[in-house]
Amino acid sequence: MLFRIGLEIFPGGRALAWALEHPGCFAGGETADEALEALPGVFEDYTTWIHQHSGAPWLPLEPGEYQLEETWEVYTIDDEYELAEEGYQVNAWFLHDWKPLSIEDIKRGRQLLEWSHAELLASAAGLSPEARQVRLPGERWHVLGILAHVGGAEWWYLNNLGLSFPRAELPEDPDERLARTQAELNRRLPLLAGDQLVVGVDGEFWSPRKLLRRAVWHVRDHTHHINRLRGLLEAAD
Repeated sequence: MLFRIGLEIFPGGRALAWALEHPGCFAGGETADEALEALPGVFEDYTTWIHQHSGAPWLPLEPGEYQLEETWEVYTIDDEYELAEEGYQVNAWFLHDWKPLSIEDIKRGRQLLEWSHAELLASAAGLSPEARQVRLPGERWHVLGILAHVGGAEWWYLNNLGLSFPRAELPEDPDERLARTQAELNRRLPLLAGDQLVVGVDGEFWSPRKLLRRAVWHVRDHTHHINRLRGLLEAAD
């Protein structure tokens, strides 16, 4: 089986390798080579994860062939859409993101989001209200802040395609916010089957496929983030 890869390289050299046809499967590294080298192992874990959750797994367990199809170098633009050292960071837009989502893509995407959201909430479960608000040295957010951030990002992904509810209706409570944006993603995705919608927002392209790619990645990435913080909090007790 051939797995098509998109490589996203950030200023400073850090990189993400995306399995383009499999939302939520990605590998990071301090360099592009590190990210690419890590992806096969990550894909094995991803495949196992799907088999554990799905009654009808859609990926084979045997190793496949990996093909780098496209590389995107992230850049920053200012309010005049000129290259700048500070401003808006334009993230990856791959040729694969142009492809409309099929009904099967959406069915699987909704499953991936359901499993990922459940694991995100489980990663924070059992922590005391005080522990959820402890900001550790060198960390941008505490656990509660991460949950709020994920919900806000999901609203933003939908908003980039003109699909979100008004920003004023986004709950402040992180748990309520996540529940609201998760429900909205689940409601909106089936309506996007076959949709060729592509829009430019703040100098960056967005499509339904990119929305799904980014949404599943973001939830899974911050689940790992909370688990790491949780380990540090428990070690400090």
